[in-house]
Amino acid sequence: MTTPDWHDPTRSVADRVSALLAHMTLEEKVAQLGSRWVNNDMDHREEADAEPEANLNVAPMQDVFAASGTVPLQEASRHGLGHLTRVYGGSPLTVTEGAAEVVRQQRIVLDDSRLGIPALVHEECLTGFTTYGATVYPAAIAWGATFDPDLVERMAAAIGRDMAAVGVHQGLSPVLDVVRDYRWGRVEETMGEDPYLVSMLGAAYVRGLQGAGVIATLKHFAGYSAARAARNHGPVPMGRRELMDVILPSFEMAVRVARAGSVMNSYSDVDGMPAAVDSWLLTDLLRDQWGFTGTVVSDYWSVPFLAIMHRVAADLGDAGAQALAAGMDVELPDTVGFGPSLVERVRAGEVGEDLVDRAARRLLTQKVELGLLDPGWTPEGSVAAAAGTDLDSPANRELARELAERSIVLLDAGTALPLLDAGRPAPQRVAVIGPCADDPRTFMGCYAFPNHVLPRHPGLGMGIEVPTVVDALRAELPGAEVAYEKGSQVQGTDRSGFAAAADAARDADLCVAVVGDVAGLFGHGSSGEGCDAEDLRLPGVQADLLAELLDTGTPVVVVVVSGRPYALGDVHGRAAGLVQAFMPGQEAGAAIAGILSGRIQPVGKLPVQIPRLPGSQPSTYLQPPLGADRTDISNLDPTPLFPFGFGASYTTFTLDDLRISAAEVPTDGEFTVSVRVCNTGERTGEEVIQLYLHDTVAQVTRPVKQLTGFARVSLEPHTDALVRFQVHADRTAFTGRDLHRIVEPGDIEIMVGTSADDLPCRGTVRLTGPLRVVGADRRLVTPVDVMPTKD
Repeated sequence: MTTPDWHDPTRSVADRVSALLAHMTLEEKVAQLGSRWVNNDMDHREEADAEPEANLNVAPMQDVFAASGTVPLQEASRHGLGHLTRVYGGSPLTVTEGAAEVVRQQRIVLDDSRLGIPALVHEECLTGFTTYGATVYPAAIAWGATFDPDLVERMAAAIGRDMAAVGVHQGLSPVLDVVRDYRWGRVEETMGEDPYLVSMLGAAYVRGLQGAGVIATLKHFAGYSAARAARNHGPVPMGRRELMDVILPSFEMAVRVARAGSVMNSYSDVDGMPAAVDSWLLTDLLRDQWGFTGTVVSDYWSVPFLAIMHRVAADLGDAGAQALAAGMDVELPDTVGFGPSLVERVRAGEVGEDLVDRAARRLLTQKVELGLLDPGWTPEGSVAAAAGTDLDSPANRELARELAERSIVLLDAGTALPLLDAGRPAPQRVAVIGPCADDPRTFMGCYAFPNHVLPRHPGLGMGIEVPTVVDALRAELPGAEVAYEKGSQVQGTDRSGFAAAADAARDADLCVAVVGDVAGLFGHGSSGEGCDAEDLRLPGVQADLLAELLDTGTPVVVVVVSGRPYALGDVHGRAAGLVQAFMPGQEAGAAIAGILSGRIQPVGKLPVQIPRLPGSQPSTYLQPPLGADRTDISNLDPTPLFPFGFGASYTTFTLDDLRISAAEVPTDGEFTVSVRVCNTGERTGEEVIQLYLHDTVAQVTRPVKQLTGFARVSLEPHTDALVRFQVHADRTAFTGRDLHRIVEPGDIEIMVGTSADDLPCRGTVRLTGPLRVVGADRRLVTPVDVMPTKD
């Protein structure tokens, strides 16, 4: 038999795809735009029936499930199928069971369709591979605290290797949303509040995952994190300029620099336009300007949401037609809007078949590139390595440990930290108090499998070994007597444990209070998707518990384990030490204990601010003058308790000798900024040197400071290094009055330091020459060199 052209690996990818498209019926092409989530059939329908308070749209969602969830895979893939949804991640399966299920489902797709085109298998990977027994790495907000793109890339590569080994083709990560309001429940899934930090870390994640052979999916495109009042799925009252200057740069970096293979739309509407039907966003900008060539996949059920929630479509079929026209390629997690009604609309002339061909070509291109249409590919072969894959290997755990240790932020050493300081006696009796001290789920984000799926399977435990803070402190302080009292739950109003907690604190030399969040979904947690906060007070009665502990007179070290920053103004100054740990993953216990003891040198930096008060400062550091400074115009003070980029250490650093290569630079030129950093303390340590710019006079209001470059520097005691940033004038670009991105002549203030508020090195560069309009070819990265100075 003659091998069809699309199976011939000697032909170009484009030729193979064109040959296949020419051979496909309309039904077969449309089928490639759909998906099926087999494992999820009963789980979601039961949840909708049993917990209506968790879903205010129960009746419409039941219509969606009826349209998709009851369709057997054999019927759903009768003409083929684009994606298989979360074979591993929908229910607790071992690697062996998951691999067998991948084979079973792929065999149905192959055997029950005419052309036998395999489906792509996609999974979540926000805190690691979201499956039973896999390593749970720190949440993305903790990646932000590392300020370490290389480390994030290594983590993503490890995640990608595990996923590829068990037959997964696409991962639904990274989240590139830039935080705009700390009350939003999904802050934990982001990498912080600064576009450049998120851009650098997000691009690193994409390189790592795709370097391991798994397609990365950028989400949520775009504006999701700026919902009004931080309400999940809420409308986004954002103008085009803020969208372009704050929200979109991280996606542009991941597309243009890291060459991400997929993009997932945001649920929200921006200024009334839902992202799923925004052709400017999905086509004009993403493809025509940025040159994106991959697939746009829908966030789960966002196509039917156009009809049942946004109400910009008359019915599910109309929703599918509008999304396809805007630039959506694949509908996830099940086929609803891109189903038979789309075929009918094409045949009726209401939707052009060229739109179907456009989307199908993009997906089929990925299938060819991944080798799914090569001769000899089989479902069995795709999971051949699964039997030897340890999803929680020692190497994974070591990497998770490194991330945890490097993400924890020392806010204030106070009078007690480090606990094992040679200059004071070690505590002999330690009271460990708080709901996060003995519950390993509090270390993990809402998309970690133990929090995302296992609550529906309580008999299975965690699926991985996760030592608690109490366990770790007993190991860290072998000479101390360590007592534990919970004190309170993370959420709720129960104060019955306060008295025992206070008594334990009074009987101790030192109290370690571990408070914060527990992640969940749609109200079943204090952090996570659909777990938005009314204000930034610690959840439940934890703030009151801390107040009682602080009143005992025993020194209290406060450790906050959370997915968002909480207001700590009432704690700072009274606590004997203050530490912020952003959901550091399964190795958090030992990492926290090591930071407290001093065995580990703290190197984390805040990717968000720590508020002083719970209600007056929900916004980020990236503000123009009227939003950034305290004035007599308002009685509310926006000054944070701890600024963006801040992180203390058990050693000390100084910065000096600022040098700028030129006083004047053309608007298409570049200049260098260098400073000397010195470790003036007695311990080896690391500092993150941060470069901020400020356009002193501009067409539109500009931030009073904006991160433009950063570098980690590790130094032995009493040694120094030269840090040099190479800044192109493009890095000053912004969206002007006419909505074109411009580089404007004028003075640019240069600020270098160790946080957004500690900027001792300052100077000015004047940009000269004509105003420049810049496009998608502009420079996005500020290169930086770190050079030890000569003795």
